Amino acid sequence: MAAVLQAKNLEKYYGNKNNLTKALDGISFSVGAGEFLGVMGASGSGKTTLLNCLSTIDAVTAGQILIGGRDITTMSGKTLARFRRETLGFIFQDFNLLDTLTAFENIALALTILRRPAKTIETQVREVAAVLGITDVLAKFPAQMSGGQRQRVASARAIVTAPALVLADEPTGALDSKSARALLESFQHLVRARGATILMVTHDPFSASYCRRILFIRDGRIFQELVRGDESRKEFFDQIIEVVSLLGGDRDELR
Repeated sequence: MAAVLQAKNLEKYYGNKNNLTKALDGISFSVGAGEFLGVMGASGSGKTTLLNCLSTIDAVTAGQILIGGRDITTMSGKTLARFRRETLGFIFQDFNLLDTLTAFENIALALTILRRPAKTIETQVREVAAVLGITDVLAKFPAQMSGGQRQRVASARAIVTAPALVLADEPTGALDSKSARALLESFQHLVRARGATILMVTHDPFSASYCRRILFIRDGRIFQELVRGDESRKEFFDQIIEVVSLLGGDRDELR
């Protein structure tokens, strides 16, 4: 399996020499094409810092981040902005949809920014909408949709450009259990049907149980890795709960 993402000995420091915080402490891992990877950890563990560095929001102090074989730690300015637009997809907890645009227009905007041919945009939007089960809301504005529908529209916007890597930040955090389940099943379908590669940061063991592999972060380091293998999702969920206990608390402490 070809590596879409390679993180090599990542370190991140905040503050100055009199008050220095090491948020990432030599983290290394890779994500293969078509993989659904989860990242878990308690508040302050470094998982958000890791996501910010992978998404180019923040820069590492040391180490390399290769996405599609290109080292983003050496990029800056317009080169980095263009790489972000063309190579990465983002899904946020609070949807980040434009209220004045319909679902169709929100999704199409990602293609318009990349200057995709107008005659292909409608086909691409409707294809990804069909995969995510949101064709019936394409004419609606965000205020007319449920939270689950808004998040699936946001997911469609992230995936419609066929990015090398989709980064999801607590995507089920604002959803009820039914909507969360539908979204996570949509993620699985995106991986199977479209070959999407998804890295999801989550505090929720239920959400994490939909992943194929999970990295647990503690004190800026990888504490443990779980691979689902042939286990059922229920069996994998039980394993996740065991690791959460080893991290020093129950699921509420991962919030």
